[in-house]
Amino acid sequence: MNFIVRGILILGLLIPSLMQAQESNLGNWLIYIGNIKLNEKWNLHHEIQYRNYDAIGDLEQLLLRTGLGYSFKENKRNILLGYGYISSRNYVGETTDKNTVNEHRIFQQYTSKQTFGKLNLSHRYRFEQRFVESDFKMRLRYFLGLKIPIKIKEKSNYYFSAYNEVFINTKSTLYDRNRLYGGVGYNINKGLRLEMGYMNQFFNNGNRDQVNLFCFYSF
Repeated sequence: MNFIVRGILILGLLIPSLMQAQESNLGNWLIYIGNIKLNEKWNLHHEIQYRNYDAIGDLEQLLLRTGLGYSFKENKRNILLGYGYISSRNYVGETTDKNTVNEHRIFQQYTSKQTFGKLNLSHRYRFEQRFVESDFKMRLRYFLGLKIPIKIKEKSNYYFSAYNEVFINTKSTLYDRNRLYGGVGYNINKGLRLEMGYMNQFFNNGNRDQVNLFCFYSF
């Protein structure tokens, strides 16, 4: 019953944002991130991201990503080799026509975790080799995230989450984009948590707002 009540509360918070998104340039990302622990050291990462130009129904991008990782240093360090498939639906100029762009991506990443009291920090360094149609690109990314538990009635199932991620190209214009995010999450159990937040992407020629809905599942 408590879970149902929480779901209703989350939907109540979400509906105004979705209504506003339908009348503005506010996008919506639905994100599932999973992790399968194969043994004490090896893990299988997988994720699905369904990105919309508006609340839902106007597809901007579908992203599928997976990878094999190896953990060390008491599981606070992880290296991973992965592959991603990205299908983008880009608007053509000021028209309502769309152009489909497919990308195959190979990436290598290193992540680390730090704890300072109740503050949890995570660092992720990612190097991408991108095959975008007939073009080849490379990109570097650095992600800095933090989590702080929020106590409600002596329980800390809720938490505050924030991150900043910068993207750097290896040629042409070096600066690609920057993502700044803040949100609130709830730990349902040890392996499952839900999170909702607001993200702003900063490009060379402007910025874009998104409402992000996450589901994290480890098993």
